[in-house]
Amino acid sequence: MNSVEIIGFGSYAPENVITNDEISKIVDTSDEWISTRSGIRERRISTGENTSDLSIKAALAAMKNTGVSPEELDMIIVATSSPDAYTPSTACLVQAGIGAVNAECFDISAACTGFIYGLRIASQFIKTGEVKTALVIGAEVLSKILNWEDRSTCVLFGDGAGAAIIRLGQENGIISTYTGADGTGKDSLYCPAAPVNNPYISDPKILNNTISMNGKEVFKFAVKVMEKSIEEVLKKSECSIDNIKYIVPHQANIRIIEFAAKRLNLSLDKFYINLDRYGNTSAATIPTALDEMLQRGVLNKGDKVVIVGFGAGLTWGSALIQI
Repeated sequence: MNSVEIIGFGSYAPENVITNDEISKIVDTSDEWISTRSGIRERRISTGENTSDLSIKAALAAMKNTGVSPEELDMIIVATSSPDAYTPSTACLVQAGIGAVNAECFDISAACTGFIYGLRIASQFIKTGEVKTALVIGAEVLSKILNWEDRSTCVLFGDGAGAAIIRLGQENGIISTYTGADGTGKDSLYCPAAPVNNPYISDPKILNNTISMNGKEVFKFAVKVMEKSIEEVLKKSECSIDNIKYIVPHQANIRIIEFAAKRLNLSLDKFYINLDRYGNTSAATIPTALDEMLQRGVLNKGDKVVIVGFGAGLTWGSALIQI
């Protein structure tokens, strides 16, 4: 099998910063209520940019950071739960937006685990020799599918996009991956699409196309699969946690991360956290964090990192990567 090298990241978030105090003006909540329960203090909310717009800007940033031209891209995968449209795919819109004329394009839906799923899929194409260079994006404009009267959900999410460019290389940048799913937990975190309505339906349905969540069930699930996913990916690679510079978790809730750290007997300092400034941007959280870490000099060439995610589906996954 060929080796897959991660050559760089890029990210983008809307300029519109919404603090907890500002959220409290439109829904019954407060900065204290939100921050103590989630660790979130602010988030970015789109004022008109759609998911493809955020994706394109993250992709352009990744290409600038790596020196990769649009024509070099053989594949574009966008992981999103909030696409611009049912069809065409957001990936096709990105291709047109950046001029990646040689890339095959498709979207995947694995919610907050989407970037890890996308990274795993793209790496397999490269390992088998079908693709040389791939762009993997996690992007969301969740603000358009939130119920802004539901304080249990609207305070948690934000908009953003993160991108990674991977290619055939000499160094093994994606050392091991682990993913899983449990469709029986579908109702724990749910957002309906269009119902089946046609001239042959006797009782047409009208659905509220916004996110609903059973917070307690998601919390229990997330803590358990975070622990399992980290342990599994380390076991697959025969790597000790002592050799890992950072764990980069899906940025959903500080309490989830704290509980997982405790179960793993790890210091919270081992986990990179930026959810206080971005909230939960679903598939975008992990690539955004990795890009931020590189820009801030927190990570250096050769550092090993475990990324771990969980989300609706239910889905979960992890990857041991080397920068």
